[in-house]
Amino acid sequence: MSRNKPLAKKLRLAKANKQNRRVPIWAYAKTKRQLKYRPKPRHWRRNNLKV
Repeated sequence: MSRNKPLAKKLRLAKANKQNRRVPIWAYAKTKRQLKYRPKPRHWRRNNLKV
């Protein structure tokens, strides 16, 4: 993919990147492990984003 992306697409990709991270440890401690480890796991090669 080219470096020059439209801003809207860049923001959507950034949001998807943030959603792909794990849940922070402090959130586990606060909720007594009631959260899932990764709510929306996505691998960059296996799943395509519809952006």
